[in-house]
Amino acid sequence: MQIGKKIRDAREDLDLSQSDMAKLIPMNQSNYSKIERDLQEPNMEQLRRICQILKLDPKYLLNIDEYEFLSPEDMKLLADIKEFIRLHSK
Repeated sequence: MQIGKKIRDAREDLDLSQSDMAKLIPMNQSNYSKIERDLQEPNMEQLRRICQILKLDPKYLLNIDEYEFLSPEDMKLLADIKEFIRLHSK
């Protein structure tokens, strides 16, 4: 899913208009509309404000997997720990 669609869906869930969002960021409504249509990327400050207003995790918007920085060995260790906990928590 594109960042603009995620932002639009979250905005609509809160019953905010594009104009409302633009005022809260602050930026002009035309440029905000371009963000939702994936024609323009928000700068860091705009992204921070969008996440605050819509109560979104930036990792969700940017498609950052919590584990993408872990090595395969680290992932194996996590899987082993999860299995150990599953087996011994009964």
